[in-house]
Amino acid sequence: MANAKPFVFLDDKFLIILDIQKELQNVQLFKNLDLLTNQAVEGFISGMHKSPFHGFSSEFAEHAIYNQGESTKHIDWKLYARTDKLYTKKYEEETNLRCHIILDNSSSMHYPVQKNNSFNNLNKIGFSVLATAALMNLLKRQRDAIGLSVYSDSYEFYAPEKGSERHHQMLVHYLSKLTFKTQQNKTTKTYTYLHQIAEKIHRRSMIILFTDMLQTETENQALFEALKHLKYNKHEVILFHTIDSTTEEEFNFSNAPKRFTDVETGEVIDLYAENVKDVYQKQMKEYIKNIKIQCGQYRIKYVTADIKTDLNKVLHTYLLERHIFA
Repeated sequence: MANAKPFVFLDDKFLIILDIQKELQNVQLFKNLDLLTNQAVEGFISGMHKSPFHGFSSEFAEHAIYNQGESTKHIDWKLYARTDKLYTKKYEEETNLRCHIILDNSSSMHYPVQKNNSFNNLNKIGFSVLATAALMNLLKRQRDAIGLSVYSDSYEFYAPEKGSERHHQMLVHYLSKLTFKTQQNKTTKTYTYLHQIAEKIHRRSMIILFTDMLQTETENQALFEALKHLKYNKHEVILFHTIDSTTEEEFNFSNAPKRFTDVETGEVIDLYAENVKDVYQKQMKEYIKNIKIQCGQYRIKYVTADIKTDLNKVLHTYLLERHIFA
């Protein structure tokens, strides 16, 4: 058998096979998380002129593009004289956003093994942590409030939405520790804890969820009822489906005999990858398609977050949804 011990998730609908080791190295990359995300965000903002998000700056929290049909009462005519574009004045109590980010920290999120300290070799939890810290950096720049929840087979961490520097640094410190150890046999009780998180968020907020959608609770309807619960109180919900597309979606493993181990339940299966690849790809595509359909029905923004790509997709999605939500 191969030395690698991949993850296997089995139920009556689909088979998910992942590759993971028992121990995750103490990754130096995340020791200066705040500095790294600041650099990433600076680079993102400097490239904004190449994107549809023209005009993003420190003034964004005070102005919004005027939409035809809106009241002209709050148009900033002085800004119009300088730019020949219509913007409305948004007062602090109207523009300050509340955002709550939810991280799945189950064992499957610690796939794959992080081989070196590089942005190009992140596992799913590393990608999610980096993306969360980058979003927090943007939120801080725009004077918005940020909250955080982390779950696996328990509700591991909760912090309400606040905008202070002390709160920001506390969250950064907590996030940096998430990547330093592998979650051993931590199952994913997504819909159990999404209901609990939804009960804690009373004021209208943007809710961002990072998860690989590999839960040991496998009743799809119950899962989407929990996601629907997050839509209460007019919350805007964005689901970042965090995935390693090469192996988790395409199932590209060498065709040598391997023992695949479910890191959440301990179940094992011996097989040749090529023997199940076609069936696996078909079922996985059907599973993802169903998630997208359900998200569309509940007006949840679904975004594939492939860990092999950079963070710009996450940041672009956030800024676009923020503009709509504000």
